[in-house]
Amino acid sequence: MLEIVEDDSLTTEQKIAELREIESEARGLQRAASEGPMDDDDGWQEDLRQVRLALDKLGAKEPKKGAASL
Repeated sequence: MLEIVEDDSLTTEQKIAELREIESEARGLQRAASEGPMDDDDGWQEDLRQVRLALDKLGAKEPKKGAASL
């Protein structure tokens, strides 16, 4: 994530878009892990925290939350 934040070839909007994609993938993997008989510490919580910190550093706003979908 640090590589994305420090990449001077990307605009802030591009960096935010890439980080949001990583965040989305990590959330999906976290959901999948929570549905199986896995350890409570799936490892994704720290990754999500790092993505959120990077997004905050770039000034990204929290996305609006909509209704949950199945």
